[in-house]
Amino acid sequence: MIGVGVGAAVGAAVALASRGPTLVEWPTPVRRAFPFVLGGLTGGVVGMKTGASLSLLRAATGRGPGPITSATPVIIGAAALGAVAVAGRLASARVLGGLAEQGRELDDVNAQPPANPDVSGGPGSLVSVEELGREGARFVNDATTPDGIREVTLQEPVASPVRVFIGVDAASTPEQRVGLAMAELRRTGAFDRGTLLIQAPAGSGYANSFPVDVLEVLTRGDCASVAVGYGVMPSFLSLNKVPVARQTQRLLLDAIRAEVQDRPTKPRLLLYGESLGAEVQESAVPAGPADLDHYGIAAALWVGTPGGDRSDLFHALCADESFTVDRPEQLPDPMPSPRPRVWFLEHDGDPVVRFRPKLLLDRPAWLSTDGQRGRNIPDAMTWKPGITFAEAFVDTMFATHVKPGLFESRGHDYRADLGAVTTTAFDLPSDPDTSERLEAYLRRTEVERAQRLGEA
Repeated sequence: MIGVGVGAAVGAAVALASRGPTLVEWPTPVRRAFPFVLGGLTGGVVGMKTGASLSLLRAATGRGPGPITSATPVIIGAAALGAVAVAGRLASARVLGGLAEQGRELDDVNAQPPANPDVSGGPGSLVSVEELGREGARFVNDATTPDGIREVTLQEPVASPVRVFIGVDAASTPEQRVGLAMAELRRTGAFDRGTLLIQAPAGSGYANSFPVDVLEVLTRGDCASVAVGYGVMPSFLSLNKVPVARQTQRLLLDAIRAEVQDRPTKPRLLLYGESLGAEVQESAVPAGPADLDHYGIAAALWVGTPGGDRSDLFHALCADESFTVDRPEQLPDPMPSPRPRVWFLEHDGDPVVRFRPKLLLDRPAWLSTDGQRGRNIPDAMTWKPGITFAEAFVDTMFATHVKPGLFESRGHDYRADLGAVTTTAFDLPSDPDTSERLEAYLRRTEVERAQRLGEA
């Protein structure tokens, strides 16, 4: 009974301590249940360990094993964990299979091949629209129209923008997928455009159209973009795909370097990655500036990179050539010389950026006690060993709160920032009036896309 009492006391203390504010809002049922769940789990573990320790002590002192009640929590806990594991294994096959099927299923509006010959899946393409997957089909069908360019720049387009996407189902190996991407880039004349953007997609194949929209509009169509997929599952279920994703990016960079190095005129090469895509692309250029030099990269923009030791080391490696912002208001004015080549857009209060194992036992700098807090980090939020780690983990589940057209610049939602930050990071031509028209265009376009997909 001592173990039960100790566990109950510790569980109650943990439940009380876990009622404080966190980085993002949670659904009300989750917020209400969290202290009880965390306190109950902690109390149960402490109670079982205390009971087991007392049993060992009794045995060591010759008084024999403890009463049967001291082992009961362990037996119950083991049985519960076993039941959960079996149920989870049975359920996961169905759930994961459903997610994979969803990632391959095309939206009704994108089920037909694009009519645009300058995108993958269109006339003359080496890949079918079915091989693009859901996210790839969305990406190529969202290419900027001439009217969009005129609306923002008040000028005529100079070219039709190229969008190349190779889905994971288009070929069986990274080498084959990259080969298809290169063939598509050559077919569409992408290497004759002024700019080529290389984007690392997320685990589901999602390639963010926002930075590509900005590029296509402000270059008046004189650009191309390429993304090669490596999976169809959401990013949090695609962590095991990071090695093959890194290999894919490296192969693509190698192939593009070989293609352009002997050309008398070369496109300006840019890199873009967001969330898991940022982690993948950064890991593909582990030497930082030295690798960027090797590949001839003019600028890189990495958004919402997941936290961890590797991310910290990469930031430090790029320190002399990089600039990190939480929001557009922090963009340098005037621009330093030399101009930064590496740009990190990371919200101070983005739990995807902040979550890392060190939170278990170490107070992070962003929760300092000197009153210096970043934007959207609650003043009342404090670091508590173990508890803050659990809170930040739950935060990551609700970090992206997306409503079409409503840009909040909060958590893991970077839509409100990408217009201005992409323009600056990629050194694109603009002025205050153009920027204002661009922001209005991005918001309206997102709503229209959501309406087409039935998501508005």
